[in-house]
Amino acid sequence: MIAELQNAYTQAVERVGASTVNVSMTSGPYGQPFGRPWPRRGIGSGVILDGQGHILTTYHVVDGADKVIVTFADGRVLSGTVVGGDDETDVAVVKVDGQGFRPAEFADSDQLKVGQPVLAIGNPLGLPGGPTVTSGVISSLRRNLAFGPGDGLPVIQTDAAVNPGNSGGPLVDLQGRVVAINTATIPYAEGIGFAIPINAALGISRQILEHGHVRRPWLGVAGYDVDRRVASYYGIASRQGVFLAEVSAKSPAEIAGLQVGDVITTLGGRPLAGVADLVDALRERAIGDAVDIEAERRGQRVRMKATLASRPF
Repeated sequence: MIAELQNAYTQAVERVGASTVNVSMTSGPYGQPFGRPWPRRGIGSGVILDGQGHILTTYHVVDGADKVIVTFADGRVLSGTVVGGDDETDVAVVKVDGQGFRPAEFADSDQLKVGQPVLAIGNPLGLPGGPTVTSGVISSLRRNLAFGPGDGLPVIQTDAAVNPGNSGGPLVDLQGRVVAINTATIPYAEGIGFAIPINAALGISRQILEHGHVRRPWLGVAGYDVDRRVASYYGIASRQGVFLAEVSAKSPAEIAGLQVGDVITTLGGRPLAGVADLVDALRERAIGDAVDIEAERRGQRVRMKATLASRPF
C-alpha cells in the first residue's frame, strides 16, 4: 500500500515535470543605485499549454514585462513574449519559439473533491535546480477572492505549500494531470494557498489566444451580499441576494429596469446567495444572452429580462 502510494506521487511528478517551466521577467528601472538604473525582476512558474510553444502562467508574474525568459525542464532557455493576460482572473499566456514542447495533461476541475490529494509544482523563490514539489489536499472548492464591489475570483484552496515563485505553476492530481494554476498565498496565514481551477484558466487562455484579451458578458451592476445587518438596515425581506449599490448608465441592467437599492435574488433561474454567485452566473453566460432576473424592490417582487452586453474596457 505504501509502495503504491509512493509510486503514484513520484509518477505524477515525472509526468508533469517535463511540462513545468520557470518564467522570469524584467521591466523598467525602479531606481538608480550607484548611478545606474536597475530593472525590476520577477520570478514565477508556468505550464506548457500546447506544442506550439504557448505557456500558461499567472498575470501578475508577467504584468508589465519588457522581457520574458522561459527555462524548460530539459535545460533550454528561450525568450518569450506575452500574448495577453487578464488581471481579473490572474491568467496570462506567453509564447516562445521552438520545437519539442511537451504539453501538460489537463483534468476536469469540476470533478475535484475536498480532501483529494494534490501536488504543487513550481520554482519557489527562483532557486536553481529545477522545479520543486509540495503535497497537500484540496481544502475547499468554495473560495472567492474579492477585490471590490462586483468583483470576485472563484479559487481552490489548498494546504500544499505555495511560495513566491510558485505562481503560475501547476497544481496536479495523483495522475499528474493539472487541476489548477497556483496563484496566491496569504502572507499572515500558514498552510493556505489558492489556485485557479484549470477549467476556468483554459477558458481564459482560449480567449486570449483568439482575441488577445478576454471578452465577458456584462450586466452593469455592483453590489454587496445581503446579510442580516444589511437586510435590517435597509428593511429588506430577503435574507440573501445581491444589494445593488451601483447601476451603470446605459448598461443592460439599467435598460432592463434595475435600480440602486434593488436586491437581485435570481438570475437565469439560479438563486443568488451573494456577489460570488452572481459572478459565477454571469461567467456561465455568453454575450447577447437574454437572462430572466428576479429582484426585491421596496418589499415587492419584480421580474425583468436583460440582454447581456460585452463588458467595456
